[in-house]
Order: sequence, then C-alpha cells, then structure tokens
Amino acid sequence: MMHLDPNQRNNVRLGQYVEIVMKKDQQTGELTDGLVKRILTKSKLHPHGIKVMLDTGEVGRIKNIVEDVEE
Repeated sequence: MMHLDPNQRNNVRLGQYVEIVMKKDQQTGELTDGLVKRILTKSKLHPHGIKVMLDTGEVGRIKNIVEDVEE
C-alpha cells in the first residue's frame, strides 16, 4: 500500500477521499474527512498540505489521502 504525499498537488484529485485540518482546528489537530470538491492551492507543492474544499463546503489543508474508494 503506497501512501500519497498530501503536500504535492499532483497527488490530489477531485472526488478523492481525504482527511483535512481546518483553520479552526489547527491547534488541536482535529481531522475532518470528506471528498475533494475543489483544489484551492495553485502551487505544485505546499509544506503544510494542499488546501482543498470538501463537498460539504469545509476548507482545510490535506493531512492524509485515504486510499481511493475504487481500489
């Protein structure tokens, strides 16, 4: 099982199941999971994780890319 680097934009795809940390949860590190609706980070690499919007409208930086559902 290969783990994708959540700091690299080319590892992130729309509809992918991920765990993010929202701005308000950065102190606690609490993770929120969901499906990627939009990729907000423009650069190829971000040291704190690629920023995305989930299908629920929540925005945060990816901490974990959960294995694709179809795998």
